Amino acid sequence: QGQLVESGGGSVQAGGSLTLSCADITFVAPHVYCLAWFRQAPASREDHEAVAVLDSADATYYADSVKGRFTISKDGSRKTLSLQMNSLKPEDTAMYYCAADLGCRVRNGIGNFYTYNYRGRGTQVTVSS
Repeated sequence: QGQLVESGGGSVQAGGSLTLSCADITFVAPHVYCLAWFRQAPASREDHEAVAVLDSADATYYADSVKGRFTISKDGSRKTLSLQMNSLKPEDTAMYYCAADLGCRVRNGIGNFYTYNYRGRGTQVTVSS
């Protein structure tokens, strides 16, 4: 319970698409929760950036840099969290992490990477120009 494993990363040219997946999220079902994708660019001194967040009330948050291009969702079986990434740009290159926080609601603030109780180890996304 609480083990999150990301998959779907890879290398793609600018303008391309990737879909990231995170399993297994079934443990959040009985709770109020936030499910999130964070990213950290290579050799970056910046903290992990919240890319997209989905909560148990189906409220969402997207970083301005990805609005209209990325979509966060849960699959029909509720076992995985997905991040559909379209129109990828070189600046999207980063390690992407899945995270879950129990008791969280988007309307109350999305927190930061380190406030999430459960975090995966990441999957690398590289976008070439």
